Amino acid sequence: MAAELPVPIRFRLPDGWQAKDPEQVGADDVAFVALHPESQQPGSTANITIDGDYRPDPAALTDIADESVHNIEQVAETVTVTQRSELGSAEAPGLGQVLKFSTVINEVARELFQCQVYLSMLDTENPEQRVVLRLALTANQEQFTALMEDFQEFVASVRPDTDSGEGM
Repeated sequence: MAAELPVPIRFRLPDGWQAKDPEQVGADDVAFVALHPESQQPGSTANITIDGDYRPDPAALTDIADESVHNIEQVAETVTVTQRSELGSAEAPGLGQVLKFSTVINEVARELFQCQVYLSMLDTENPEQRVVLRLALTANQEQFTALMEDFQEFVASVRPDTDSGEGM
């Protein structure tokens, strides 16, 4: 079963991206997946994913980003953080990082890049409840370069869905 986000959000997918059921593409640990069919190459289709959870602990976004690096290290041959920077504001902090990693997919070694953006949100009804969302673009180098602008557009569109009548 696909993961669920702890808070409702809304966003806009750039043209050329198609939402897919996470379970159908083998991504049960995320709440949302979009593929970019035009970028498909043997063994590699660029994708955007969203996952997130309540984080009542005091972990900084850099610590949470380090956790992601560690998780990828469990399945990749090598992982390098090529870039990391703070984003947003004190009221809505964020962190972005770019990872380069080597992994084996269908018995073929692949070099992939992943841009992760972490967004921290406080529940307006209960400010003690912090949610951290992770938005990620994963692609090979050619796809990554070509689709980074799409991903930036996507990230800029993410908002709490205050019209849903839930939580935030």
